[in-house]
Amino acid sequence: MTNDRLSTSPALPDPQGTSTLRISLVSEHASPLAAIGGVDAGGQNVHVAALAAGLATRGHEVTVHTRRDDPDLPDRVTTADGYVVSHVPAGPPTALPKDDLLQHMGTFADVLRAEWAASPPDVVHAHFWMSGLASVQAAAGLGMPVLQTFHALGSVKRRHQGDADTSPEQRIDLERGLCADVDHVVATCTDEVFELRRLGLTTDRVSIVPCGVDTAVFTPRGPVAPRSDRQRLLVLGRLVERKGQEDAVRALAEVPDAELVVVGGPPTDELDADPEVRRLRGIADALGVGDRLVFTGAIARADVPSWIRSADVVLAVPWYEPFGITPLEAMACGRPVVATAVGGLVDTVADGVTGELVPPRDPDALGRALATLLADEDRRTAYGAAGVRRARTRYRWSRVVADTDAVYHQVLAARAPVEAAR
Repeated sequence: MTNDRLSTSPALPDPQGTSTLRISLVSEHASPLAAIGGVDAGGQNVHVAALAAGLATRGHEVTVHTRRDDPDLPDRVTTADGYVVSHVPAGPPTALPKDDLLQHMGTFADVLRAEWAASPPDVVHAHFWMSGLASVQAAAGLGMPVLQTFHALGSVKRRHQGDADTSPEQRIDLERGLCADVDHVVATCTDEVFELRRLGLTTDRVSIVPCGVDTAVFTPRGPVAPRSDRQRLLVLGRLVERKGQEDAVRALAEVPDAELVVVGGPPTDELDADPEVRRLRGIADALGVGDRLVFTGAIARADVPSWIRSADVVLAVPWYEPFGITPLEAMACGRPVVATAVGGLVDTVADGVTGELVPPRDPDALGRALATLLADEDRRTAYGAAGVRRARTRYRWSRVVADTDAVYHQVLAARAPVEAAR
């Protein structure tokens, strides 16, 4: 059975040709200019960069406000894609874990408020909960609407990580407050809406606009990374336990003729010293599959498509996932996906159409699904072709940007009568 009815909200009216907006995107820890693959650099950075570029292409004046984490960064950078990145001085100008940034959000808000009071944007769109706190504080009384995309929710993280959750203790209460304080929430998947309703957000104040994929870059045809004679399973992403790489390693026992390539993590020359790499290698050796486990280390973003194309099946097997971009990239490259049935993956991967969904943290079920799929080339081909169609139809960035643009205009239109009555 497919999950098409839950995949995205219906396509919103395309606002192309409506008024040009001055848009402030606030992304306190995830700069669109950052290198991808670090501990706190991943899908949100990609999302903000692509959204900013797409909105600029549609004629809007876009500024992304992110925290200065390097003293040598200029105050403002105009990117080749036509948007501006503003480096906000808040806290020491050095890289800090995002969970340590809450104490600096008051300063971040003060800088934003001074800028917005002098030159107010039409719309503020905050990305991540701390960006929302700073944006609401900075915009208070200035008249512009604040929209929020959480990218991840503290309630979900706490549920799955328990005592290992390093988020500030008050995160969930602050996210609940944001649901009341912002004008509108832009959620990325159906599962997130369920969680937001539990935080008190009413359904009339939320829209679903998913993350997107660059279908001009992620294509079935193009360079292919070198590969062995074995069938290849590929898992792509940061090497953190919740991403499920251990389950993928354990599933290798069910597919004796396949190799597992783990793309991501530290630079290649640092792999041998990395604690998570060493842990996963130890598990693989104990299971007798160590000779079929390959780590690439960090790769350039431009090389990701070629690695995906080299795979027979792409795995996305986290314990939980706010959205998950990897399945979109794999589908756009024409590769079948086996994913855990969690979060946004339930929306993006059409079970039995573009790939297969399995329970999280169940390497036996994962191994059985992989063995069946690797033995059926026709099914893999069909899944790959369907994935390309799904990615191009539902998740191309031009549609995601247009739908986000439409939400901005809808929020502004809803506020107009209220502002006129004052």
